[in-house]
Amino acid sequence: RALLTPVSWAYAWAAARKYRSTITRHAPVPVVCVGNLTLGGAGKTPLVRAIRAKLGPSAHSLSRGYGGTIEGPLRVTPDMDAREVGDEPLLHAADGAAWIARDRVAGALAAAHAGARAIIMDDGFQNASLAKDLSIIAVDGGFGIGNGAVFPAGPLRERLADGMKRADAFVVIGEADEEAVAFLDGVTKPILRAKLTPEATAPTGKLVAFAGLARPEKFFDTLTALGADMEEAVPYADHHLYSEDDLTFLADLAKERGAKLITTEKDAARLAPQWREQVTVLKVAARFEDDAALDALLAPIQSRMT
Repeated sequence: RALLTPVSWAYAWAAARKYRSTITRHAPVPVVCVGNLTLGGAGKTPLVRAIRAKLGPSAHSLSRGYGGTIEGPLRVTPDMDAREVGDEPLLHAADGAAWIARDRVAGALAAAHAGARAIIMDDGFQNASLAKDLSIIAVDGGFGIGNGAVFPAGPLRERLADGMKRADAFVVIGEADEEAVAFLDGVTKPILRAKLTPEATAPTGKLVAFAGLARPEKFFDTLTALGADMEEAVPYADHHLYSEDDLTFLADLAKERGAKLITTEKDAARLAPQWREQVTVLKVAARFEDDAALDALLAPIQSRMT
């Protein structure tokens, strides 16, 4: 960490300078951004899906399309390939209108032109090009901000003070470790709590679980908590694009163990259709402890959608 600290200073300076120098433009409809202070997943996508369910079908999602080759703006449909549009947009497309765009302003304009009454951004908190009417920060309750240092010395995407200042609200996801979320002590902005709840019980019988997430162990822990009989847990890198060799290895491993394959909904989006049919998917949803608090947070957005 000591060796990387000077590099992290340069990274933080460059991030702050880029944010200040970017021209910010407003969309013709309200924009809600669900973002991170840290690199890696903290539960942004389930939060976007939960917020979208509150705002209704006229709320469109907007993502960069991380991991995909298409720059957009493009309206995503569930039958598209994750290698072209990314995995998260495919999950959003299953819920309703979903867009990808490297240029967030162009994406917002395309969505509004197509009838969006509100836009929910999955990530993009550090992108200043599109003005946000509400910025919600997803916080992993067990990880928080890690060691509190900016990348590469730590997991922060920018200086903590900069991100905290721009945020309008925080959602702590999962069981909160007091030390991990201590950075929120004294914060006067709304702090909501939510859990990622499985939408079904674990399948019976032996399982070989695999996941390509920022922290795949969270998926494996969820299965364990459900009482699943896990023979093997195979982790991959975040947004891993599964090759034929990967999937053949997993299928052979499951056959050897007399088990079934199981993965996350996000990973399943990256599987070829013929493989998707052979894998059980455990879906999870974000459930807020105080639903009324979420309603109050979203009320100004909803009032502008009419």
